[in-house]
Amino acid sequence: MGATISVCEHPTDEERDAILGPLAAFNTANGYPADLQLVAITLKDDADTTVGGLWGKTIYDWLFIDYLVVPSSLRGRNLGSELMARAEQIALDRGCVGAWLTTFSFQARGFYERLGYEVFGCLENSPGENARLFLRKRLRP
Repeated sequence: MGATISVCEHPTDEERDAILGPLAAFNTANGYPADLQLVAITLKDDADTTVGGLWGKTIYDWLFIDYLVVPSSLRGRNLGSELMARAEQIALDRGCVGAWLTTFSFQARGFYERLGYEVFGCLENSPGENARLFLRKRLRP
């Protein structure tokens, strides 16, 4: 069987699925089927328009938080903490052992640490002179 390498300038979902498919099959064959479930908790304004919230997923016994957004006009009301608590409860209900996320050094490290998260990794110069931080929190033993 021959093969060529090709760079996709505008990759499609089909190309992603073609790449992911064999990996998912391998993981399933080795006892680790993907159990991905999305998590979305929204913040709505008085007009019922979504203005922020939390987006993530549970997979392989962990909650991964992709995005947490509280608009500056709503900060200081513990909404971020409440969003995190609700996501962590969803993770516990789904049998997860912990939660993890990334943030940048110019963003919310202190906020997450106050919620019990700890840094377990750091990627320097991401972006520029900043660092991308990887944080985790155990939700159960």
